[in-house]
Amino acid sequence: GAIWQVLRRSSRGRLDALAQRIESDARWDDLVVPPATLELLHALTRQARHRATVYERWGFAGRTRRGLGLSALFSGPSGVGKTLAAEVIANELELDLYKIDLSQMVSKYIGETEKNLARVFDVAEAGGVVLLFDEADALFGQRSEVKDSHDRYANIEVSYLLQRMEAFSGLAILATNLKSALDVAFMRRLRFVLNFPYPGPAERQRLWQQALPPGVPRDEAIDYARLARFNLSGGNIHSVVLNAAFEAAAQGRPVSQAHLLAATRRELRKLDKPVHEGEFR
Repeated sequence: GAIWQVLRRSSRGRLDALAQRIESDARWDDLVVPPATLELLHALTRQARHRATVYERWGFAGRTRRGLGLSALFSGPSGVGKTLAAEVIANELELDLYKIDLSQMVSKYIGETEKNLARVFDVAEAGGVVLLFDEADALFGQRSEVKDSHDRYANIEVSYLLQRMEAFSGLAILATNLKSALDVAFMRRLRFVLNFPYPGPAERQRLWQQALPPGVPRDEAIDYARLARFNLSGGNIHSVVLNAAFEAAAQGRPVSQAHLLAATRRELRKLDKPVHEGEFR
């Protein structure tokens, strides 16, 4: 325990310069995802927890030609819970979660991207962490559609990233909005592929109900089913609820349906989504 904490603190200091550490107390109950996705998230967590038993004690390490890394792809639109799911897993495993924005890391200088990635993996290898590579679309181009030398290098960079993920002793997750950009050969190299779809009305109702923390004074007349009719992701719903809470606090009143509707209208406008005034009366 004590040695582990020292290692964790030492790699934390060096990783903080390369990636964003995400501190969160997210738990399984905070996730609103389809049952199939939830089951895969639990399976991923179990594999991370029992790797030493299966690979070392049971001898599977000598039987696999692939690396022993645990890698996953989380695909789905923005705001549907990909980062939140990574937070839940890291908390469950009592590991630090580091988020690397691949669009920031992809360098216009050939070979620099691999150097940047190497730095992250080399430091992460020293202390157990979960790595979340976000904005992975920045690296993906269909291999069949190599139009110029840059496309070809993008594929070399993806290959390098997957190779490091396969050899990494921790858990590495790729998050992408565009699963279609990944070709099948790449998909086969990832242990888990999880889909995070846009939430339907039933999921949105749960998201609205969970978005208000227990300590928030609220009006009894909040109509969650009505709010769930608005086409918003979990991330948008959290924004709406936070903005509504500030309005209510400024007025010294509990959060009401009116506060939530006004904040929803603002969020829809911000997202350039249609606003039908009849829905707000």
